[in-house]
Amino acid sequence: MSIISRIAEFSEDLVALRRDFHEHPELGMEEFRTSKIVAKLLIEWGIETHTEIGKTGVVGVLKGNKPGRSIGLRADMDALPMEERTNLPFSSKNPGVMHACGHDAHTTMLLGAARYLAEKRDFSGTAIFIFQPAEEGLGGARAMLADKLFERFPCDEVYGMHNWPTGELGKVSIKPGIAMAGADFFDIHIRAYGSHAAMPHISKDPIVIASSLVAQLQTIVSRNVPPIEPLVLSVTKIHAGTAYNVIPSDCVVSGTMRYFSKEMANMVRQRMSDLTAGLAKSYGVEIDIVNQEIFDVLINNEDLSHEMLDIASEIVGTDNVALRPNVIAGSEDFADMLKVVPGAYCNLGHGVTVPLHNDGFILDEDILPIGASIYAKIIEKRTAV
Repeated sequence: MSIISRIAEFSEDLVALRRDFHEHPELGMEEFRTSKIVAKLLIEWGIETHTEIGKTGVVGVLKGNKPGRSIGLRADMDALPMEERTNLPFSSKNPGVMHACGHDAHTTMLLGAARYLAEKRDFSGTAIFIFQPAEEGLGGARAMLADKLFERFPCDEVYGMHNWPTGELGKVSIKPGIAMAGADFFDIHIRAYGSHAAMPHISKDPIVIASSLVAQLQTIVSRNVPPIEPLVLSVTKIHAGTAYNVIPSDCVVSGTMRYFSKEMANMVRQRMSDLTAGLAKSYGVEIDIVNQEIFDVLINNEDLSHEMLDIASEIVGTDNVALRPNVIAGSEDFADMLKVVPGAYCNLGHGVTVPLHNDGFILDEDILPIGASIYAKIIEKRTAV
């Protein structure tokens, strides 16, 4: 491991900063405290700072001491609507909100790179530090793009990374080309007819209809999607009823689809529409479906994926970098930025194996100077190309 020496020197500062973010998590588009701290530090380090990009986003612009290209680095800042159960001394102080995905670490690593580059200023071109709000399905990337992110802060390339609880500290992996799934969120509202639970024959029971619907939705993947085509359709919420002795009038079934092919995604959307229309007619009820296309498929630039991996190897060593053969069914709205500017997105392994989005997730803070060093090295290498 060849962590940049100056970053290693202030690594304790990075740990303290990350723990502060972790203790005060904020949901998407509500990262007011986080973005204020980010902006304050960037200004203190002499970095040109712009706030309220896409509502709570922050962008820092740092020019090097030689002419060169503009390279963007992006980190997300938002937490998840979860209750933390880690019992850490710096656990979340905000009830029902937790950094269970490591965005507190992502923000910290990018700040570490910004601090080092601002102190040294020995690179070509311009570094663009992008601190993005609302990655967790709330459209933060699209909000920044709608606020003319890349028109205001042009980038020749843009890079990002995500912590990955593999148990292998410093293991960097990347999948060139199609790498992460696109995602839809759906809500299906069954508008039926309630009754006393002792007289179900009077009702049109939305819970019975919902039970049938969930079973039918599962046949879409098993009977309509080719076995070699990766696609996931999951029902994750069913909301109905208020009492033991009341058959409700309404039920809402919600969930997500993850896909890698636009053609397959469109087919699934049509099948969901057909199934709900058929059930509505069969049971004599109204069923509305609202489908939100939240994430696009993340596609890494082939050449820049290899460049990113080569740069990372200078920090973690050639034995700790790998091209990942498989796609990931998780989604990432950095995909929206990669549709506008070429770039790449990698995973950085750490020594804890509790999965992301788990209420017991604990981040391995040893990755902080590693990630900061990789980000800094990307600027030093790619601005001069």
